[in-house]
Amino acid sequence: MERKERNNEANKSEYTEKLVHLGKVTKVVKGGKNMRWNALVVVGDENGHVGAGMGKAAEVPDAVRKAVAAAKKNMITVPMVGTTIPHEIIGTYGAGEVLLKPAGKGTGVIAGGAARAVVELAGIKDIRTKSLRSNNPGNVVMATMEALRNLVTVESVAAVRGKSTDEIL
Repeated sequence: MERKERNNEANKSEYTEKLVHLGKVTKVVKGGKNMRWNALVVVGDENGHVGAGMGKAAEVPDAVRKAVAAAKKNMITVPMVGTTIPHEIIGTYGAGEVLLKPAGKGTGVIAGGAARAVVELAGIKDIRTKSLRSNNPGNVVMATMEALRNLVTVESVAAVRGKSTDEIL
């Protein structure tokens, strides 16, 4: 009994998982139809770390498990200023394009479904987003991840340029 409890505690992740999209794919073959599932999952600790992954399998739980594993491999650290992002940015992935804008304290998360999952699990509390082109969940999630990956803080820019933050501002 104790061993099972310890295993359950070890298996509990410090990350929160959110299933963004579950799709059924049918392949028509000579013997009939082959059904498979693909799952898009976002994983984050709500403290500046977030990842997204896609998993495909014959059964839904297997697809979700594979997607979670892929998301944990693709974790990024999001630079934040207080409860928002440091600057406005547009992320692009495939036909998906997402605009992220910093927002004042108390604004909350203004975002659509797929972008909202990424932003909330990253731990950003105040932000405005807009999906500009595609509304395909896969492209929107990956475009949002790309935008968050490309964010920079004033401190990091100052360090690269060898100047103080006051000189940059």
